Amino acid sequence: MTKLTKDKMANDFKELKIWQKGLELLIKIYKLSKNFPPEEKFGLTIQLRSSANSVIANIAESQGRYFLKDKIRVLYQARGELEETRNHLLIAKELKYISEKEASSLDEEYNGLGKGINGYIQSLNQKKI
Repeated sequence: MTKLTKDKMANDFKELKIWQKGLELLIKIYKLSKNFPPEEKFGLTIQLRSSANSVIANIAESQGRYFLKDKIRVLYQARGELEETRNHLLIAKELKYISEKEASSLDEEYNGLGKGINGYIQSLNQKKI
């Protein structure tokens, strides 16, 4: 994943590599969770989809924030939602709704996205200096 530096800040959230990666992962989550048992429709399925959607929604929201501290605060929320998503994936694996391989792959990708969000936060913090 390419990190955005202070030399190349996106004007639109859709230009952010972290948002693009988050969208890619969200689509995977939707496809994967389609196969969850029907009794999970209002349980794990909706929680997993909601937290994965919140990751990119918060990234998008951060682009609309005027004050740097507020922008960073919303990115921290995205990180929290990312960890929640990883938790839901672990539960889905333990319940055998997804395979070990699927869970491991998605966990690794979300871990990388988290590093990307951290890198973006760091680049924003450097703007303060």
